[in-house]
Amino acid sequence: MLVNSFKDRVEIFSEIPTFIPKNFTLENYKKLFIDLKFGTIILNSLKIALFSTSVVIILAALSSYAISRFNFKGKKVLNLWIILVRIFPPVAFVVPLYLILRNLNLLNTHLGLILLYITFNLPFAIWMLINFINEIPVEIEESGMIDGASHLQIFLRLIIPLLLPGLGATAIFTFITSWNEFMFALIFLQSPKLVTVPVALSGLITEYLVLWGPMSAGGIISLIPILLFAILMQDYIIKGLTLGSIKG
Repeated sequence: MLVNSFKDRVEIFSEIPTFIPKNFTLENYKKLFIDLKFGTIILNSLKIALFSTSVVIILAALSSYAISRFNFKGKKVLNLWIILVRIFPPVAFVVPLYLILRNLNLLNTHLGLILLYITFNLPFAIWMLINFINEIPVEIEESGMIDGASHLQIFLRLIIPLLLPGLGATAIFTFITSWNEFMFALIFLQSPKLVTVPVALSGLITEYLVLWGPMSAGGIISLIPILLFAILMQDYIIKGLTLGSIKG
């Protein structure tokens, strides 16, 4: 894909494949950004993915802590429903979601798509973070309570620092899911100015031909934000969850 993004159309379809482009060209990238306005499309995907990921991480951290540490009526049922939401295929919800978004005037808006991504990514994020919180020793919180800290202070000052590896891993999965999602973005965004990267790249498959050069260039560019996000989060993933938090 990287090599094809720097080839012209003739060389891409040449009978003898070439690993190094004979006629190195940037026309595929120019076509993306000048003719197809790919810069705006990338900003659309970034806005949707970053905002939905941020909200999911905040809500999932609070929810998973409450589910993990507190006993309340219906806790087992709630855990079951969190898992069940991930079982049903998203396509089963397309018609009711379309009607809901239409009634709320959120069709063809980024806000409507962000709310959908939050809804479908939140159960997975909660499920992941519950496992991380369960591994944090309760003795850490008890020591905080002895010092007079409230539940909120314990959560912010003790739990969150130890939960950073889990938050980093969950954020990466959530971001990638939101960035790569295709079906909802295709159905609920009709305006060309609002489409996301996967939908825009699929538009390069036309009725008469496939624009392999621009599609390859777009595929390479679409990988960059995911790689950068993973690099920024890798330190939190590598750190041990509770290493050194308790002695003896």
